[in-house]
Amino acid sequence: MILDKLSTLSDAQALTATAISTNVVDLLAAGRGLPDGTPLEVVLTVDVAADATTGDETYAVSVDTSAVVGLTTPTQLCSRSIARTALTAGSRHHFPLPSGVDMLRYLGINYTLGGTTPTVTVTASVQPVNMASETGVNHHYPSGSVIE
Repeated sequence: MILDKLSTLSDAQALTATAISTNVVDLLAAGRGLPDGTPLEVVLTVDVAADATTGDETYAVSVDTSAVVGLTTPTQLCSRSIARTALTAGSRHHFPLPSGVDMLRYLGINYTLGGTTPTVTVTASVQPVNMASETGVNHHYPSGSVIE
């Protein structure tokens, strides 16, 4: 599957504190709305493993829609805390977008990091569920991987 820039919310985004995704999709811009009838999800792939040095680091992800580009007044579509031990390089985390929900103008991710030294680098994009399957042919490799 080929992903385009418009469906990418984070592209090797290095996180060290609470932040929103680098890219927020404007669903009202020409050609950028979500397709009807196609189940979608946000797939988050870890490029650089989460730090767990002090053991108190916490990581949470919320896929949000908002009327404001900065996602300051979000409506959560799905959210989850992820154990730092599950955020290993190359791991994938799926966030299904609910059907039948009225989307506001913008779609993006709120990353909430806590603890002493939280750091993780992630890539996230909106994909059709059937293309993002763990058992499918799609493979994502952490940045700097050598493929032989």
